[in-house]
Amino acid sequence: MRVIPWATWLHRVFVVLMYAFMLSPIVLVVWLSFFKDAILYFPPSGYTLSWYVKAWENPAFVNGFLFSLQVSLVAAFIGVAMGVLAAVAIARYRFLGSKGVNTLLLSPLLIPGIVAGVGIYLFYLRAEEVLDQDLVGTFGGLVIAHVCLTIPWTVRLVTAGMAGLDGSIEEAARNLGASAPVAFMRVTLPMLRPSIVAAALFSFVVSFENLELSLSLVGPGRTTLPIAIMQYLEFNLDPTIASVASVQILLLGIIMLVTDRYVKLSQVV
Repeated sequence: MRVIPWATWLHRVFVVLMYAFMLSPIVLVVWLSFFKDAILYFPPSGYTLSWYVKAWENPAFVNGFLFSLQVSLVAAFIGVAMGVLAAVAIARYRFLGSKGVNTLLLSPLLIPGIVAGVGIYLFYLRAEEVLDQDLVGTFGGLVIAHVCLTIPWTVRLVTAGMAGLDGSIEEAARNLGASAPVAFMRVTLPMLRPSIVAAALFSFVVSFENLELSLSLVGPGRTTLPIAIMQYLEFNLDPTIASVASVQILLLGIIMLVTDRYVKLSQVV
């Protein structure tokens, strides 16, 4: 019988404890969503699915989910398209100020969300005076703000993917008669598929879960799901919020599992 060294056992225990620590908030939220009592305490008097029904019947949650879905899909699509072009230009071409452009595109990752939200709001107010066009409270204005969130993730992931590509493959395609655009579309872009898919996934999640930017930019009668959750928490503390959060966790988990089934995210992230 092979004896496993004590250091290996210690490492395994440490890994298990770290996973338990990271997953415990998710497990707790899902568990709370089934509590029967409106006032949370342990142990619960019973379990029920009524909070999921209540969340489904609340129009603020349903409309907020649909609106967040629209904004995040559009923002992810635009942000990924622009971010891929920017990442390819930064990684492939050396021009004056390329490092500065790269830093500028990644800077939203370093700025606190509430600071970025206030900054974009003030910028929109000044732009409205100059353009005589409404930006605050419009769908387009909110999408533009969320695109600023999605571009950095795309640039970061696609730039990393470009660094791992073998440039000789595209060069071979060029030598065989393919033009530069054809070689890029048929050779380089397919090799970047894992990075692009990962960028789209992260962009969607970041946009869908964003609160700080959306809080000051949504229009009257419209609300995103994070804002609807925050407004509900102002006057209620029942497990309805836990049920809404559990549904989000489930949907995002399914999206990640399906994505990883076709594109191995572990190779990119």
